[in-house]
Amino acid sequence: MSIVIGVRFKKAGKIYYFDPDAFEIEKGQNVIVETSRGIEYGHVVIGRRDIPDEELFLPLKNVLRVSDPDDDLKNKENMYKQIEAREICISKIKEHQLEMKLIDVEYTFDNNKVIFYFTSEGRVDFRDLVKDLASIFKTRIELRQIGVRDEAKFVNGIGQCGLPLCCANWLGDFQPVSIKMAKDQNLSLSPTKISGICGRLMCCLKYEHDTYIDLKKEMPSKGQFAKTEKGVGEIIDVDIFKQRIQVLHRPKGDDGEKEIEWVMKKDYDIVKK
Repeated sequence: MSIVIGVRFKKAGKIYYFDPDAFEIEKGQNVIVETSRGIEYGHVVIGRRDIPDEELFLPLKNVLRVSDPDDDLKNKENMYKQIEAREICISKIKEHQLEMKLIDVEYTFDNNKVIFYFTSEGRVDFRDLVKDLASIFKTRIELRQIGVRDEAKFVNGIGQCGLPLCCANWLGDFQPVSIKMAKDQNLSLSPTKISGICGRLMCCLKYEHDTYIDLKKEMPSKGQFAKTEKGVGEIIDVDIFKQRIQVLHRPKGDDGEKEIEWVMKKDYDIVKK
């Protein structure tokens, strides 16, 4: 077991674990830590706790210090620098006539690097752009191409549900989503109904999928036959939440009428026709 704290560097970014060392750090504080990108300013979202070593990537980096007023001021200054850097980069992209869309700009806390996030439909030769930016900002420049899901996370917006996007507000990591999840939940397979504003399948298809799978495990499928008090009939609908099926009884002769009934799980047996 190791004592760790969880730190985020963006509002809905991934949570990274650090060794708090001798610092008494609580959730809600800001800390200065060393990362693979350099010195960073992060927000503590998980207070001190024990986590099994097998769930961690060891060795953990230590927290350098709890942020002080000077650190908080520098972080705000970096925010303003990012706004200015964004405008400069956009003008340079137009000047070089590059087919790319700038999405976001990020300064590392120590100003050792400026990262420009962009999208593009293909590969972009941005070597001249990097040279121009390096001469202006006098620091290391990194241009990082991102996908449409990451673009939505950076930009934010309103989803089909009428709420702000999950990915931009609380969802730390993207989970794999497949069309099979929509099928398992009996949703419309129309791309306009199951796709987010990024054009990819909505992340929320993943949220309830495991529940649907668990509920369907013990339930029969449409087209099977069930024996009830009224006889043997074909299953034409399945209600997994109420754990019941709808059974169609067809008359044996020409004069009878079809009969449909809902039957609870305990009141039928699956049979072969």
